[in-house]
Amino acid sequence: MDQFEGKVAVVTGAASGMGLEFARRFAAEGMKVVMADVEAPALDAAVAEVSGTGAEAVAVVTDVSDATSMDRLGAATIDAFGSVHVVCNNAGVSGSSAPTAELTSADWAWVLGVNLWGVIHGHRVFQPLLMAQNEGHIVNTASMAGHTSFNSLAPYHVSKHGVVTLSEVVYNELAAAGSKVGISCLCPGFVNTKIAESDRNQPESVSRPLIADEEANAGELRAMVRDFFALQQSPEQVAGLVFDAVRTQKFYVFTDDVWRSAIAERQADIAEGRNPRPRGSMFDESIRG
Repeated sequence: MDQFEGKVAVVTGAASGMGLEFARRFAAEGMKVVMADVEAPALDAAVAEVSGTGAEAVAVVTDVSDATSMDRLGAATIDAFGSVHVVCNNAGVSGSSAPTAELTSADWAWVLGVNLWGVIHGHRVFQPLLMAQNEGHIVNTASMAGHTSFNSLAPYHVSKHGVVTLSEVVYNELAAAGSKVGISCLCPGFVNTKIAESDRNQPESVSRPLIADEEANAGELRAMVRDFFALQQSPEQVAGLVFDAVRTQKFYVFTDDVWRSAIAERQADIAEGRNPRPRGSMFDESIRG
């Protein structure tokens, strides 16, 4: 895409973090913005801020894991602006860092529902509209966790690997169809967002947040995690990379080089048929990088 003025962007997870910055950037380029999130008060505040810049922005409270809720998002977008041109399937949660053997079905369902099914629903609802008009762009938020396999956060890794391969399949299908619709797969490393605090939105059935509440030092650990993320790349920088990818039809969007060696090692192990090499956590890799 090279024309943005007057076009329509839909962003999920738009109440904070990268989603809010995406909405700000698209609005600054003259686009109308549909901002979706499950947190109604935060979403209303975010939309008020974006609208305060003179942009046209609407809020649609949305649970991306729910098919009906995503259908309503699609209908609300068309009702508000009559069309859609950019879709950012961005909403995500971190899930539990407990060992895989200790995870419950509810733990898995929450993370896969938001991170993977949210993207699947986004394609189901919006991709046919973009293809029918033969114009537009999809941005799927994956992660460096979608190219690596560290210890812990198994549901998160599984969900993000799914987003990467879904994006690659759609890219090839669009190319085979001769479609002008583009797609990008955003694979950020650590970014200064509240994803580590996403258990604030978890269902009651989910037993294990990223940092278990029953731990005696949970408060201290949460503070350490917040401090760690506060030092990472800004969402505004990522929004700039995403906008450039939409404009130039760039598929992979990497935000840093910290993880390249881990990705290369994993790919080499696969190519040579070697067993996966032992690894620590994603946090260890970031520190080494």
